[in-house]
Amino acid sequence: MRKPEIKNLLNKLRKLPSETEWVEFKEAKNNYNFENIGRYFSALSNEANLKSEKCGWLIFGIEDSNRDIVGSNYRKSRQALDSLKKEIADHTTKRITFEEIYELNFPEGRVVMFQIPPAPKGIPIEWKGHYYGRDGESIVALNIQEIERIRNQAKFYDWSIQICEDATIDDLDKKAIQKARIEYKNKNPHLTDKIDKWDDTKFLNKAKITIKGKITNTAILLLGKEESEYHISPSIAKISWILKSEDKSQKDYEHFGPPFLLNTNRIFNKIRNIRYRYMPDDSLFPIEINQYDPYVIREALHNCIAHQDYELKGKINVIEKPDELIFANLGNFIPGNVENVIESDTPPEFYRNRFLAETMVNMNMIDTIGEGIKTMFIKQRERFFPLPKYNFFTGPDKVKVTIFGKILNENYTRILIENSDLDLHTVVLLDRVQKNEKISKEEAKFLRKQNLIEGRYPNLYISSKIAAVTGYKSKYIKHKAFDKKYYKELIISFIKEYGSASRKDINKLLLGKLSDALRENQKYNKIRNLLYEMSKKDEIIKNVGPTSKPKWVLNDS
Repeated sequence: MRKPEIKNLLNKLRKLPSETEWVEFKEAKNNYNFENIGRYFSALSNEANLKSEKCGWLIFGIEDSNRDIVGSNYRKSRQALDSLKKEIADHTTKRITFEEIYELNFPEGRVVMFQIPPAPKGIPIEWKGHYYGRDGESIVALNIQEIERIRNQAKFYDWSIQICEDATIDDLDKKAIQKARIEYKNKNPHLTDKIDKWDDTKFLNKAKITIKGKITNTAILLLGKEESEYHISPSIAKISWILKSEDKSQKDYEHFGPPFLLNTNRIFNKIRNIRYRYMPDDSLFPIEINQYDPYVIREALHNCIAHQDYELKGKINVIEKPDELIFANLGNFIPGNVENVIESDTPPEFYRNRFLAETMVNMNMIDTIGEGIKTMFIKQRERFFPLPKYNFFTGPDKVKVTIFGKILNENYTRILIENSDLDLHTVVLLDRVQKNEKISKEEAKFLRKQNLIEGRYPNLYISSKIAAVTGYKSKYIKHKAFDKKYYKELIISFIKEYGSASRKDINKLLLGKLSDALRENQKYNKIRNLLYEMSKKDEIIKNVGPTSKPKWVLNDS
């Protein structure tokens, strides 16, 4: 807030009744006890939650009984004042601390205003292991009934379904609404004729984006104009794409706000999804695929949107590195761990943003709720790539998902290629071994029984026994030539693509694919004989250039 705004707010707070339990005034002329600040932080945060206030306030430099400004010298250095945020966070639930600390100077003296966030829905705030509240002007232990009131909020509260009272349909982007119609019809083809007849208001209600014509937080996130974000304040609707180089320095970035229904595609197009070429078992059969499966990118990004805790007032980050993508959103991982998600055949019972998630299903943004993460794992497994890696952080809660765009361990990839019938549970355990993540002794015993791992627990690694067999096969394949049809098709495809091919082009195309059993001059003779056969015998191609610089084209061109 700007100083004029904070001064106006201070005047309003000074006029509140003395028993207001989410505001406290203290003189603190020279100093104030740190432990008491911590207790007030817990109490005012919990009371702000229980009274449905946007924040609580602890204010120094004002006398409590008559609200006169008396001035405070508490931590006059700004650096010392800001360091209080960490000092408080070190002893509170999930390291929650002051939203902001304001300093105001009046003729009567300096006033310090500590802005305290309300306890998050479902999470009472403690100070050094104790929950505090207010009884009138006194700090007391938060009683069990109040603790349960806060804890039970998580079961019933859904931020995404809340109404933006001042918002109207004019705050929504027309192009986003049009896109929503298209996706809703794709999801419900039997309703196409009806949907075309609905006006925007009826469509938005039917698609469960708005409620009885009222604009929800979900509507602002997915369809809102960029400038409409203020309707969900103090929450933030922002996704940052950040490009980093090998040395971790930032090369580029861009921020995206609503409408997410349109802007997620812009973020997708920012990601450099280059072609990745690898040759399993060193064979002559190269596999060329994109670094990342488009489904996996979109699912990871859309999951961030669906599961972000918007009340934590942070943004979603998409970090692109040369060989991996990182997606990070705020909020704890409600299922507890990833294994619960990918091994369960039933969707979770609780969602942070149920209304938003159901709307995103209707908009074709995410799969049927509960299936997307498991599908991401299956997609990576089918590509023989490392599985997504989930990391969980606290203070504030955050989930980070890493999608790998390269092979980490060749033995892991070879095992997947040679053992296509491995179940997902086994692949997950193998993936954890290749990433040097700890598995239990029972899990290690299970993998060892199948000859998939080696080493002494806990220092395990992917078995090389299967790799040895695979290596023998690859050596055989490397020395075995492809048949002529394969090489001819490569030349024909090249000429179709580029119109013609020089001998240099054809050499470059074929030399790396010919058998290693051939010496270099034998490879050149092989190519010469192949071209002769295609032109004279098959009459598929012809030379339209001089003998010294041939230019091969298709015979019908």
